[in-house]
Amino acid sequence: MALLEVSGARARYGAIEAVAGVSLTVGEGEVVTLIGSNGAGKSTTLRAICGLTPAVAGTITFAGEDITAVPADQIVTRGIALSPEGRRCFPRMTVRENLDLGAYRRPRSSRQHKATIAEDMQRVFALFPRLEERSGQKAGTMSGGEQQMLAIGRALMARPRLLLLDEPSLGIAPIGVQRIYQTIGEIHRSGVAILLVEQNAHRALDAASRGYVLETGRVVLDGATAVLRGDPRVREAYLGGSQ
Repeated sequence: MALLEVSGARARYGAIEAVAGVSLTVGEGEVVTLIGSNGAGKSTTLRAICGLTPAVAGTITFAGEDITAVPADQIVTRGIALSPEGRRCFPRMTVRENLDLGAYRRPRSSRQHKATIAEDMQRVFALFPRLEERSGQKAGTMSGGEQQMLAIGRALMARPRLLLLDEPSLGIAPIGVQRIYQTIGEIHRSGVAILLVEQNAHRALDAASRGYVLETGRVVLDGATAVLRGDPRVREAYLGGSQ
């Protein structure tokens, strides 16, 4: 059984149907990518999965439970966390405060619970040493790459089984992108499943084992990333015609 199964999901912004019957799966510990042009429905698909733009039709199942109508804050507690497009860090709060907010739905009723959250923050610092160096700095004063590290770290503080990553390389210098993707690999190796939305199709196909190609809110191609990379339609539209 897939960890995540989306079947015929539809989502709208007012009268505009941004996701028009998307179906996809993500297995336990798997990295899957969604690629497509701007406006294809990739980000809205992630938002529908985590309840921020609820699906108006279809079903979304996580770990065997139908979560289609579950509120976003409760979806976090079930094991899905989103690192959003544009990072959305709280600029006037410190790095440590932003990270602590990622664990806001976790219990803090005992010393053991508090210790577990502190341990997880140390794990985030181990993944992103720069965040520990800047732990007392306000997030709004950091670079785009540092804020992306913070957004991913904040999502990890929820202890997700499935991490949704929306455009992690957007607006970041190449050396920062390389570091981000190295860390995504480390997160994957720790056993966390990842659903990745990425404009850089080369990066996305390198990072994932399977992928889905979206156009106008619909899946038009899917399969192993090696197969997608060799498909002439994918090469022409997303890989600059490269082999």
